[in-house]
Amino acid sequence: MAKVVADISVSLDGFVTGPDPGPGQGLGRGGEALHTWAFSSDAVDRAVLAESTDATGVVIMGRRLFDVVDGPDGWNDEVGYGAGEAGQQPVLVVTRTPPAHVRLADRFTFVLDGVASAVDKGISLAEGRDVVIMGGGATVRSAIDAGVVDEVRLHLAPVLLGGGTPLFDGAVPRNLRQIHVRASGHATHLTYRVD
Repeated sequence: MAKVVADISVSLDGFVTGPDPGPGQGLGRGGEALHTWAFSSDAVDRAVLAESTDATGVVIMGRRLFDVVDGPDGWNDEVGYGAGEAGQQPVLVVTRTPPAHVRLADRFTFVLDGVASAVDKGISLAEGRDVVIMGGGATVRSAIDAGVVDEVRLHLAPVLLGGGTPLFDGAVPRNLRQIHVRASGHATHLTYRVD
């Protein structure tokens, strides 16, 4: 059965980007440090990334993240979902307005009626594999707030960004149960069950 997972890297001070994120500077100033783990050769990081990518049937993201990954410095044949794993899973983009042009058109489908609808569509497409909501922060937070997430996976990066996109600012209070922890030299990989 498909499990819905919110999976995102976060700084020690709770940001999923540095200041001023966007195309050309996807993760904002200093934000690249959030994903050092995803490109490292550390055995723990490699295993976390490979296991997650292999278990994923469908990816969900928000429009701002889409604009970055479909931009000229975004995903390509070597880097995609799962970083260097370059996963080719279908991607559902939650947006009110689809873009006029899509560079990687064969990878993306636009969902206009919200994150809960995207999750429903993802479950039907995932063929029993995980539906992963990878970001951005507002999309992950809104999915958790909507009660459609089974697990939260945080990749806690040892960096203080001092600003950027906060992950849980204004979130609906909710209890989580820690079910798994793996540490590497680049991140602490935390998995929580949403109660």
